[in-house]
Amino acid sequence: MKRLFTILLLASIVAFTPACSRQPIKALIISGQNNHNWQVSHPVLQKILNNSALFEADIALTPAAGEDMSTFRPNFSDYDVVVLDYNGDRWPTETDTAFLEYVQAGGGVVIYHAADNAFAQWEEFNKIIALGGWENRDEKAGPYYYLVDGKPTLDYSAGPGGSHGSEREYPMHCRKADHPITKGLPDNWMHARDEMYDRMRGPANIKDLLYSGYADSTKGGSGREEPLVFTVDYGKARIFHLMLGHCGPTADNNPAMQCAGFQTLLLRGTEWAATGKVTQPVPKDFPTAEKPSYRLDYKAPAE
Repeated sequence: MKRLFTILLLASIVAFTPACSRQPIKALIISGQNNHNWQVSHPVLQKILNNSALFEADIALTPAAGEDMSTFRPNFSDYDVVVLDYNGDRWPTETDTAFLEYVQAGGGVVIYHAADNAFAQWEEFNKIIALGGWENRDEKAGPYYYLVDGKPTLDYSAGPGGSHGSEREYPMHCRKADHPITKGLPDNWMHARDEMYDRMRGPANIKDLLYSGYADSTKGGSGREEPLVFTVDYGKARIFHLMLGHCGPTADNNPAMQCAGFQTLLLRGTEWAATGKVTQPVPKDFPTAEKPSYRLDYKAPAE
């Protein structure tokens, strides 16, 4: 009887262990080269993830552009999710192979902003990101993808892939409110000053389009409703593509990444990519339809 009581007591302790005591999700941020300000963006990404207490994020930096890449061999299999903040020299063949094995085995991947500019000639990588831009992408890379009357449209016309108008605040439009990443978030909210990628093209194997935005032609945009946040249909992998988050000159002057909406999507999308679930509540500081809100220190306010 005493033994039975002990077993029941232990079971009750386990059952009521607070969520905060669970093991953190292991994330690996890849950076080191980019046409963007990676020196600021990768520590900010790490800070956002680690400040949430959900993640334990490590950083793997490549050698500088033009240097010997043969030593860059992260152990992807040690991590639940890989966050790509990289656009630069091609990885070694062994690293390409290890990354593909990780993804094809069901690994989690987050494509952050200009990481979708990378590796234009790597066919499998372009399937992993679904849409990319720049780096001489054109109609050979695949169609443009945009919305007409709310419906996805594939446009196979010739032209370069990747552009954006002037940086500005802009409204985000939800396209799938019942996805774990977007569930409970507003249908429309104002994002902080940022680039809005448009005219992106590629295999276009988008699984769930989560948010789009109108690329205002008076601001240099395409004049179309463009995909900005989505998941990718790629075998067993969970891939979250977040085009938002153009990095500012310093961590203190970085509105697109300081936006509470960006940080919320990054956290929810990274958790989903790692686990297939989102356990985070909707934050009280999420932007409204009228104006952005900011986490200047990259941490959600205390409840």
